[in-house]
Amino acid sequence: MLTFFGKYKFFAVVLFVLSAIIITIIYQLMKPKEMLKIYQPADVSAELVDSTLHYVKKYHTIADFSLTNQNGKTITQDDYKDKIYVADFFFTTCQTICPIMTDHMVKIQEALKNDDGVLLLSHTVTPEIDSVAQLKKYALEKGVNDAKWNLVTGDKKEIYDLARKSYLAAKDVPFQENDLVHTENFVLVDKKKRIRGFYDGTDPEAIEKLLADIEILKQED
Repeated sequence: MLTFFGKYKFFAVVLFVLSAIIITIIYQLMKPKEMLKIYQPADVSAELVDSTLHYVKKYHTIADFSLTNQNGKTITQDDYKDKIYVADFFFTTCQTICPIMTDHMVKIQEALKNDDGVLLLSHTVTPEIDSVAQLKKYALEKGVNDAKWNLVTGDKKEIYDLARKSYLAAKDVPFQENDLVHTENFVLVDKKKRIRGFYDGTDPEAIEKLLADIEILKQED
């Protein structure tokens, strides 16, 4: 009996290894692919959603826009076509949450510096102060990579409508010229202009989650 098992020991080991490999392959093929949620206005706190969008449950995308970046270049949705990007809202004279958010955007920029498929977009909420020259000065101070990260200014109502009606990132209140959007939200947008995540731009752990989610999102296509 021992002689019999000794004779076929090698084949038994090979069969066991092959079986383990086959089972692993089958498991990986059958394992559900991790997907990020596609956010709709109905999924978000009502106070962050324009009243006209409260019951929208599908097809929400970021609206078209035309703004000006730190180099005086017109930036539109076409500059982000077929790109994943992270958007936020800030102002250069902010001394509270914005410096922390900008430092975290710099960290994201560094982590993704060799990935041309992911971009960054920061909207000033005080365009009357943040001129092109002011944004350029700020960009140089913070080490902004012009090829990856646009700091944009423009019409205040357009920017505020984007924050409230597109990115769902700020409390919905009637627009006024003396209005001020102040939000810590980073918004992850996919190649189809859909919102795929919200993150606290002041929280280091949320930034790590954002970077991990970008990797998941990159696998979708």
